[in-house]
Amino acid sequence: MKKLLALLGSRSIAVLGAETGLTLLRIFLGLSMALAHGLGKLPPQEGFVGFLDSMGLPAPGLMAWLAALAEFGGGLLLAAGLLTRFASLSIIITMTVAAFGAHGGDGFSEQEMALLYLFATLPFLFAGGGRVSADRALGLK
Repeated sequence: MKKLLALLGSRSIAVLGAETGLTLLRIFLGLSMALAHGLGKLPPQEGFVGFLDSMGLPAPGLMAWLAALAEFGGGLLLAAGLLTRFASLSIIITMTVAAFGAHGGDGFSEQEMALLYLFATLPFLFAGGGRVSADRALGLK
């Protein structure tokens, strides 16, 4: 076991477990965001643009593209651990608008999904992609 820990660069099983859990969470969050939420918004449909316009957002066509790219592109980047903090920030901003703008008056049950994505993405904004990430492989911190 000590040889495995040394190979992986971890000091303990607890550290290895935490790193593994965060890596799996990052990959799942990113792929879920990209495929379940972002992909269907590309290209943004008129209904989505109209909804953003009804929320009073400026330049709703541009905002629709930014939201779709944040969800799809940001999700893929998060899953890969590439530009992790930027990807996380883009998802967090988009989920904040979704939770408090799009679903602000709908109650917690409608806000819950956006809030889950928002809060589950926060650790990656603060800590980056972790040991098993494209950021780490490319020497980005």
